Amino acid sequence: MREELYLKDFLDRKSLEQLQLKRLQETLARVCERVPFYRRSFERHGVKPSDMRTLADLDRFPFTVKNDLRDHYPYGLFATEMNEVVRLHASSGTTGKPIVVGYTKDDIDIWSEVMCRTFQCIGLTPHDVVQNAYGYGLFTGGLGAHYGLERLGCTVIPMSGGQTEKQLLVLRDFGATAICSTPSYFVHLIEEAQKAGFSIGDTKLKRGVFGAEPWSEEMRQRIERESGIDAYDIYGLSEVIGPGVSSDCTAKAGLHIFEDHFYPEIIDPATGEVLPPGTEGELVFTMITKRALPLIRYRTRDITTLHYEKCACGRTLCRMDKVRRRSDDMLIIRGVNLFPSQIESILLEIEGTQPHYLLVVTREGAMDDLEVRIEVTPEVFSDEIRKMEGLQRCIHDKIKQLIGLSAKVTLVEPGTIERSVGKAKRVLDLRKKT
Repeated sequence: MREELYLKDFLDRKSLEQLQLKRLQETLARVCERVPFYRRSFERHGVKPSDMRTLADLDRFPFTVKNDLRDHYPYGLFATEMNEVVRLHASSGTTGKPIVVGYTKDDIDIWSEVMCRTFQCIGLTPHDVVQNAYGYGLFTGGLGAHYGLERLGCTVIPMSGGQTEKQLLVLRDFGATAICSTPSYFVHLIEEAQKAGFSIGDTKLKRGVFGAEPWSEEMRQRIERESGIDAYDIYGLSEVIGPGVSSDCTAKAGLHIFEDHFYPEIIDPATGEVLPPGTEGELVFTMITKRALPLIRYRTRDITTLHYEKCACGRTLCRMDKVRRRSDDMLIIRGVNLFPSQIESILLEIEGTQPHYLLVVTREGAMDDLEVRIEVTPEVFSDEIRKMEGLQRCIHDKIKQLIGLSAKVTLVEPGTIERSVGKAKRVLDLRKKT
């Protein structure tokens, strides 16, 4: 079974595209028959499943957006009866009603498969002991990683999120060779280990599997430098399946999308036009094997680029660039477009800063103001005021140079910015409250 899963990543493009077309045709017919929302949507756009004759025909079909799932909360987009659904997960619901996703037994099997392939991509084997610090529960991360690791044959430590002191104890005593977590939480573990008087580099840990939030290449380099591990990015969305949509490989040249299950497109986020390979745009997925919740042309709002050249690792699956920003987390401040990842890239290049920051946006009258709060190292914080002021000016000037925006820079004591065991909170937008 493991060898069969592995070989799927090396299909020639012609065979893969034939498989994709067949599965797309079957999926479109199925949702039209079973999901009233899609039947009405197809009718409004003047298309029917039989119009899907080539892969290029997919752009004739309408998009699905997150509000469609909220509008049909909780089960209105399911394509199966509830007695076929064996698992429910849900998003946190921080921006509205939670997004509810369902899984049949076949869906769980697919999820386990793509997560197994994810861990194969980064070089894990049945000999690895893996500490899984993704949250278990309604969040898809913990259980998704767990089943994939067990399918590969790894020894799994189901830590879940939080319990930082215990995480470090288990990391040392259980001999974990790999860890799964958000990148921001792993940075927190590095810091807490240092406070406890040891280095993560002194443990048996060799690899980190990080996802659930955007993180920069500079963050990867910092993690690898300070912990001595290889840091790998994985990507997924609850609406698509959870983690397991795409993964770094040992070449670290982009994340391989498991295209035999998730058909990708890149579109212009403003016009919806499909863009050619190598062009940056918004990532769109159609789930071509999901049973319970097969979404058609789902707009992720994640901005990336697709590459179809064969990878140095030998895989033929297309690769997506690391997602560093979203079309909907963009801040517009005094007419300037700003993404948090741009600030992160600046900070990680400056000695004396920590990878913990908060963008605070306020409005005085009609004018927006940006404050960037940044943690500095203990050495810098205890240093003389003149050096602190110099660091502030340096950060201010680099932000101005890169983004064209003047920001108030506030250097804060280590540990001041709130930590999260899940996704890090990078923006505090107070304009709605003023």
